[in-house]
Amino acid sequence: MKLTILGCSGSVPTPANPASGYLVSFDNAPSIVMDMGPGTLAQLQKHQDPCDAHVTFSHLHADHCMDFPSLMVWRRFHPTAPAAARNLCFGPAATPVHLGRLSADVPDEVDDFSDTFAFDNWRQGERQLVDEVYMTPYRTIHPTETFALRVEHAKSGRVIAYSGDSAFTEDLIPAAQDADIFLCEAGWGETSEGKAPNMHMSGGEAGRLATLAGVKKLVLVHLQPWGDREATVAAARAEFDGEIVVGAPDMEFEL
Repeated sequence: MKLTILGCSGSVPTPANPASGYLVSFDNAPSIVMDMGPGTLAQLQKHQDPCDAHVTFSHLHADHCMDFPSLMVWRRFHPTAPAAARNLCFGPAATPVHLGRLSADVPDEVDDFSDTFAFDNWRQGERQLVDEVYMTPYRTIHPTETFALRVEHAKSGRVIAYSGDSAFTEDLIPAAQDADIFLCEAGWGETSEGKAPNMHMSGGEAGRLATLAGVKKLVLVHLQPWGDREATVAAARAEFDGEIVVGAPDMEFEL
């Protein structure tokens, strides 16, 4: 199992870093794309055939899903290599309507993407087998229905945890428990004091959650491009004494 960061810029893409998107790939099974923020489809093309992947969404804010309509164009209309079969798609219950409106031809219509994806919605704590891995969603604290995702490789037992977007909550400890890699957002930078409630974690809170969950490697993602990266990392180090990595596009982790 390999994890590749397609993009991890917080809230908006930058010229050097797409918004949120993570590729989990395997030797003999379709890969899984977790979130498809702006710029991630272009990155995905660098690594593999975009059609050969299941797609999952933590939530439906624009910075986590806006490249999905472009993926539909690729899968349906590529002149030589369209999707040969349906793949799986998991996300919040509103995913087919929300994303269907984005790819419809006229306002208020809903494009039915069941021709190319078989969709099922996440249900709190209900584990799903997606080819090589089990994926378990955990509700987070965010303004829209949002899930952290725990990805467990069925053969090796290796675990990737992805926080999605969330304010700090100990309810996410089971999602990240003993994870080999924990992709954790730290959108508020050094501290969340005085910031909007129920939105994001700080570097310190990401580090604290990593410690409570006993993770092996903390990968800080969703850092805002206008934020203080060094202060964010320092705050995480003050709470977590394990390995800390600042995520970047094309970064790969072999598990």
